[in-house]
Amino acid sequence: MTSSHGHHAFHLVDMSPWPLTGSISAMMLTTGLVKWFHQFNPDLLALGVLATTLTMIQWWRDITREGTYQGLHTKAVTIGLRWGMILFITSEVLFFFSFFWAFFHSSLSPNVEVGSCWPPAGIQTFNPFQIPLLNTAILLASGATVTWAHHAIMESNHSQALQGLAVTVFLGLYFTALQALEYYEAPFTIADSVYGSTFFVATGFHGLHVIIGSTFLMVCLYRLYKCHFSAAHHFGFEAAAWYWHFVDVVWLFLYISIYWWGG
Repeated sequence: MTSSHGHHAFHLVDMSPWPLTGSISAMMLTTGLVKWFHQFNPDLLALGVLATTLTMIQWWRDITREGTYQGLHTKAVTIGLRWGMILFITSEVLFFFSFFWAFFHSSLSPNVEVGSCWPPAGIQTFNPFQIPLLNTAILLASGATVTWAHHAIMESNHSQALQGLAVTVFLGLYFTALQALEYYEAPFTIADSVYGSTFFVATGFHGLHVIIGSTFLMVCLYRLYKCHFSAAHHFGFEAAAWYWHFVDVVWLFLYISIYWWGG
């Protein structure tokens, strides 16, 4: 097996400016957040968001060209990409594990500062059978539709794949809109004891992951429309589907522990 390099199946990455612009953009993003928090000036943050967005678009464009048009994503390269995605999702699992640890540490043995009870005294929690239950149904449905799209791609059914993926993206955006409404109507804030802190940090980071996953799927929808995926070569979509299923599973744990049991 050979590649464009002529001697092996592995991809030797060409020189690229995007790692440099990406690191500078990330630095602007974090320092811009600090400046916004302390000086209420969002200028540097906006510049960081713009630079990060432009870097992502151009970096993803180059990777799409490498895998779709230049044939650099051979079987050996794809195996490496799969392991990279598996390790990334594993790190995300541990990331959320820390939030659940903080929640259960505080809820299973509430101290006197929160009234020795859980939820803490004075906290009015959400009804788990209203918006949270609807969001659970939405994410479970989106897991089914992304699987529908995946099977359609494997069966070379382009129209069905487009429909399934478009519905998945819509459900992801619908979930985000409902969570924004829930936050807007929340009877407590992130500053209301350890309950508010753990609730908004855990659900907020999950909401961020839903936005990232929706973006991931929107890029895949565009690539699918452009016929970049085939039955034998569609790891870009597969990685997005893995990530989306991870988001689904995390939400189930959040719903059961924080909304239902913890409320």
